[in-house]
Amino acid sequence: MTADTHQPAPMTTLIVTLPAEPLDAAALYDYVLTRDGSTVAEQSRAPLALLPLVGKADCEVVALVSAQRLSWHQVQLPKGTLGRRLFQDGGALRVRAVLDGLLEDRLLDDTEQLHFALEPQPPTDAPVWVAVCERAWLRAALQVLEQSGRAVSRIVPEFTPQALTNTLYVTGEADAAYLVGAAEGSVAVLPLSREAMALLAGSEEKNVVAEPAVVASAEALFQRPVTLQQSALRQLQAAQSAWDLAQFDLVTSQSARTWKRWAGAARGLLSAPRWRAARLAVLALLIINLAGLNAWAWKEKSLLNSQRQAIQAVLTTTFPQVRVVVDAPTQMAREVATLQQASGAPSGRDLESMLGAFGAVAPVNAVPEAIEYVAGEARLKGLKLTAEQLTAIASQLKPQGYAVNVEADNVVIKQVAAL
Repeated sequence: MTADTHQPAPMTTLIVTLPAEPLDAAALYDYVLTRDGSTVAEQSRAPLALLPLVGKADCEVVALVSAQRLSWHQVQLPKGTLGRRLFQDGGALRVRAVLDGLLEDRLLDDTEQLHFALEPQPPTDAPVWVAVCERAWLRAALQVLEQSGRAVSRIVPEFTPQALTNTLYVTGEADAAYLVGAAEGSVAVLPLSREAMALLAGSEEKNVVAEPAVVASAEALFQRPVTLQQSALRQLQAAQSAWDLAQFDLVTSQSARTWKRWAGAARGLLSAPRWRAARLAVLALLIINLAGLNAWAWKEKSLLNSQRQAIQAVLTTTFPQVRVVVDAPTQMAREVATLQQASGAPSGRDLESMLGAFGAVAPVNAVPEAIEYVAGEARLKGLKLTAEQLTAIASQLKPQGYAVNVEADNVVIKQVAAL
């Protein structure tokens, strides 16, 4: 038996077969619950309100579309139709428009009333399988499940053409048995009979799989033993398919459902009793970190205040006449300059010191025509220096605490830091 399956990560999965009338309050849902993705934990048929709830982050709900609700078609898409970002950046609208044109003549209903889904990883150089079902019915079924707290993560078909390549399935009840197989490039669901068997070419050589209720009918028709398979295992097999019918306009809805699912899991984490210990641990960790940050900030503030007080103590001890300390480094520089002036010792603000520093780094032929000195600022007029020479002079005088600027034709030298 050939099937297009993949191996999903083990998680609790609720597989719900969508009913023919999803908005009917009396509708019964066939469901299968698996906790590891490979074995059946629970199987039954129940009203919507009695379906198992799987709201945790490691759980998912898979909607199964029965074979009677789907039709299958193979189309050859024009070259370049499929791209890497098929359902993004407007690509889905282009592909949908192409499918509408290719399938319009094959379908009885208006294409706007139908939902299309492409096979997984569709080829670009071969015919592509397209599953078709009623859009309004599918949307209503998904909405009903979502409103009941069972938002659907994936939508899978009950049978796919690939799974029916070498296998026939007999399903239903003893008084209403159906034969499912591949016929004329599609999936056929026919009442179990010799006529149906004749329509499915090569049925004599294919493997026949039957549910327990219809095993006797299947063996009587085919005149040979058939493989017994519980319907729950068949639904589980369908859920493992790589197909996902949530495409085109349902992609956005699926993303919204996934987001709501995660939001519900977050709300459960914040309020569920079983997470109370974890919430207390996180709260305790936040309180400890907050207390640690406050303690570290208090320590750094105390160290900064100690350093500030030490600097102020140096100022008031060295210069007792300073009674109010506003900016200790600036006030100390001012007091040192005043002391130098009173003692006659040269300071960095004196014209003699500025000219000496300038002459030590300036070119030999750099002789000013006039010198103007006002309030600790020397202006050298008439210097013929290039921009490179001025840059070199400024960079050499900067470590000595002098700033060199050019204003009009004057070179201005000013002390910006205490020597």
